[in-house]
Amino acid sequence: MDLRILGMDTPFFHTLQHMMDVNDHEADKSFNAPTRTYVRDAKAMASTPADVKEYPSSYAFIIDMPGLKSADIKVQVEDDNVLVISGERKRGEDKEGAKYVRMERRVGKFMRKFVLPENANTEAISAVCQDGVLTVTVEKLPPPEPKKPKTIEVKIA
Repeated sequence: MDLRILGMDTPFFHTLQHMMDVNDHEADKSFNAPTRTYVRDAKAMASTPADVKEYPSSYAFIIDMPGLKSADIKVQVEDDNVLVISGERKRGEDKEGAKYVRMERRVGKFMRKFVLPENANTEAISAVCQDGVLTVTVEKLPPPEPKKPKTIEVKIA
């Protein structure tokens, strides 16, 4: 609708008209924007470095977890093949009168997800946190035995 016809040709009404005339592309873009939860999880994943090692009979996922108790760490398997390591590092209790001069240690939620290979045995997973280093070990399934050829008896007719 053209506001000049109604005699409302002022900057205020132009801004109002522009706000009301948001085109479908802009509406779709804001509708498809990532959620706060997605952004939070993406940041948590990006700030949690990990090493992954493959051994002949297992995989090891190694993550530094300084100052965390085992109750602060959660290890799960989602969708039968996604290893999820998550938790939360909380700020320690402060004594009265103390103030921070510098805060560099990371606090808050952390998370990492790893898609496990097909030969990972999700029923044989262990996790140990020692000296601030979490090691999650996922055993490998034994390799499938090669199929023996089937012999078919040939009869004389």
